[in-house]
Amino acid sequence: MKLSSYMPSSELIETYRSAGQGHVFDYFDQLSESDQQQLLSQAGEIDLEEMAALKRDLIDGDAAASVDLTDLEPAPYEARPENGGDEAAWTDAEKLGEQAIRDGRVAAFTVAGGQGTRLGFNGPKGTFLITPVRNASLFQVFAEKIAATGKRYDATIPWLIMTSHQNHEATESFFSANNYFGLSKSQVRFFRQGRMPAVDLAGKILLSSRSSIAMSPDGHGGSLRALDRSGALAQLEQEGIDTISYFQVDNPLVRCIDPAFIGWHLRGRSEMSSKMVPKAYAGEKVGHFCVQRDRAIVVEYSDLPAAVQEETDPATGELRFIAGSIAIHVLDRNFVKRLAWAGSEAALPFHLARKKIPAVDAQGNAVNPTEPNGIKFEMFVFDALPFAKNPIVIETRRENDFSPVKNAEGVDSPATCQVDLLRQYTRWANAEGASLTTDENGLPEFSYEVCPSFGYDEASFATSWAATSDSPPITAGAILT
Repeated sequence: MKLSSYMPSSELIETYRSAGQGHVFDYFDQLSESDQQQLLSQAGEIDLEEMAALKRDLIDGDAAASVDLTDLEPAPYEARPENGGDEAAWTDAEKLGEQAIRDGRVAAFTVAGGQGTRLGFNGPKGTFLITPVRNASLFQVFAEKIAATGKRYDATIPWLIMTSHQNHEATESFFSANNYFGLSKSQVRFFRQGRMPAVDLAGKILLSSRSSIAMSPDGHGGSLRALDRSGALAQLEQEGIDTISYFQVDNPLVRCIDPAFIGWHLRGRSEMSSKMVPKAYAGEKVGHFCVQRDRAIVVEYSDLPAAVQEETDPATGELRFIAGSIAIHVLDRNFVKRLAWAGSEAALPFHLARKKIPAVDAQGNAVNPTEPNGIKFEMFVFDALPFAKNPIVIETRRENDFSPVKNAEGVDSPATCQVDLLRQYTRWANAEGASLTTDENGLPEFSYEVCPSFGYDEASFATSWAATSDSPPITAGAILT
């Protein structure tokens, strides 16, 4: 039962006491009125029945003790035509996806609740500047791709953006200050991610101060029920939109709206479709698309033994479990609604993580633990796969769809992402006859930039290139727009 901060305070407090969580209000009478309202508001977010079930199943029980890896097989996937896939089927899928976009059936959905902490950046991650010449932000890149796709197919594509309590206001202000990057204000729709309370190792809700509960985001899987609780699903239904293109905020190479991907999804009457890239090496830190007892699942790299990750196909010599998850999905709107329904058997499971959580002790004093003292709960979006009818996995080229910005330096950093952007621009340009000199890694001799308005994939780039009277000059610092 989810409570409400609009309940009378005495009723809310008594409900907590009856649930064995009355300590949350131990200092209530000592608080100012504003602090009391803050605590009541947070308490009203929490589903105490859900918390009791999590304690029973994940803390006291053995549901989180191990991952079931029995009967595990590699998931089938639709291979790219250049890798042996059915070229005619890919062509048909692209046409079907293009028509769905033209018909206004598709929305973009970005999970953008994170801060740029690992990047050494103070702000919503989507505001991080990433492109090699313009220093456009991640949000700007996505906005321009969505605008260019809409222009190409004469459609207005709604863009749903899930923020967090931590970055919601800053994200909205960023878009407002930048005039929504050319999109209409009504086209960009923000809503907050859900939160879960942290608990101690015995399942008691932790306080971060005498007037606040230790709350944390409920994971990217929480985005699905947030879509419903925010009213976004109802609005999409009113607008005749049944297909949701999901991607995360840290990946500027992603094709926000990919016609072929959408077409495969619709062609197969799938409720949830996913993109894979062939793993670069056995131990690459990506999830693995698998099938277990006729159900599609994703197994995290940390849960799949190294010996299994290293298994090869005797016929080809390739890795058996080669299909890596890159967190790009297409979702059916009604499927999301079914997952979000409180009584659904298809509700996503929670996972627990033992963490060091700043909290107050029994005397109300602040404590910064040196060892894990509590548990956080989160959901993963890929856990929806086993519940989906006709799930489809398609292959994509890493260089066209995946270069995340996660770390300040090294792998998956701004430096590696900018290199991948330059390589992508140069592949497109040379395919049209630009004859740019590159090194053995496909990098040009200088930096330049292709704006999504000129090209956001090979096809749109080729169209813009062909429409110019002369070949656009590509020199150091050039911006094609």
